[in-house]
Amino acid sequence: MTLTIEGVHAGYGGGTVLHGVDLVVPEGAAVAVLGMNGVGKTTLVHTIAGLVKARSGSVRLGDVELAGRPAHRIARAGVALVPQGRRVFASLTVAEHLALSRRKGEWTRQRVLELLPRLGERLGHKGNQLSGGEAQMLAIARALLTQPRLLLLDEPCEGLAVDLAARVRAVVAELTRTGLTVLLVEQQPEHARAVTEQLVYLENGTLHAIAEGAADISMFR
Repeated sequence: MTLTIEGVHAGYGGGTVLHGVDLVVPEGAAVAVLGMNGVGKTTLVHTIAGLVKARSGSVRLGDVELAGRPAHRIARAGVALVPQGRRVFASLTVAEHLALSRRKGEWTRQRVLELLPRLGERLGHKGNQLSGGEAQMLAIARALLTQPRLLLLDEPCEGLAVDLAARVRAVVAELTRTGLTVLLVEQQPEHARAVTEQLVYLENGTLHAIAEGAADISMFR
């Protein structure tokens, strides 16, 4: 489904972080939001997911208005968030994580493990026994098992070794080929460009387009 954001203002306490954000992510496409630390990238995905309440504006998935809904209802509408820092449960096994997340739909446990075969070798391992890359794969698997129409990924390669970051990028790129609508938040342009050429830049609370195929995007770190 298409994600349409129009005129969204959001923030924390008395401060405003997003100042009239507009963005369209077409159905089945992937768009990456770049920007430095602290500019509001996480605030943007949290606002879409309902973890931060939009003060004004519209957030729609298809024809369904999400702004103002609680987070659990937004999740049921088909929005899944892979949060920054992964946030897996230390005391639960991989198998238990998958069982708790599973809903009926096209993303079955078998399909997820085919996409992320390393998890199949770690089903009995607890969250605190996983490497950073394995924990990130588990966070993605957990999101897919909720049967999302829109997948939000908040810096999925953060803190990973080069080879593990490349594997995560490959998985995200594969997801875009399944027809899933993806909004990716990244600080590193090379991570974003490995997944999509549709890039935007968040600065001063507003989004700015980056020309497709722009040769030098290092300035957007």
